[in-house]
Amino acid sequence: MTSFKLNGRAFSVDADEETPLLWIIRDEANLTGTKYGCGIGMCGACTVHIGGEAVRSCVTPLVAVEGEEVTTIEGLDPNDSHPVQKAWQDLQVPQCGYCQSGQIMQAAAILKDDPDISDEDIDAFMTGNLCRCMTYTRIRTAMRRAADAMKGG
Repeated sequence: MTSFKLNGRAFSVDADEETPLLWIIRDEANLTGTKYGCGIGMCGACTVHIGGEAVRSCVTPLVAVEGEEVTTIEGLDPNDSHPVQKAWQDLQVPQCGYCQSGQIMQAAAILKDDPDISDEDIDAFMTGNLCRCMTYTRIRTAMRRAADAMKGG
């Protein structure tokens, strides 16, 4: 039995400790906002927060989250009012939307640590999150807006 907090609530699961966290989130917790993309941690569609840090859940074994705090897109803000989510909505960032929960989770983790980051830093931090629809310019613009909101501007 592995126990951790999932979106602020106690969660326990009896599964092989090497099972990727992604499948526990999707199949056991029935939270489908976190997406399967590549399965090797290279596309970012499966990004969640563990202890507030952005992590690829497709390559994170269940055993790694014992006693940890895991946050998915569903738990980022119960009202979808996180500054990053609001900026994404206001600027209509997604096209197909498949990668966007991972994009949002990556952006939220980065901006939490430093809302004063430059466009170059945004590009560097977001480079591991792929968007097939190529909405990178809108993603950067939304991150700038969210950063301003997080700074109180």
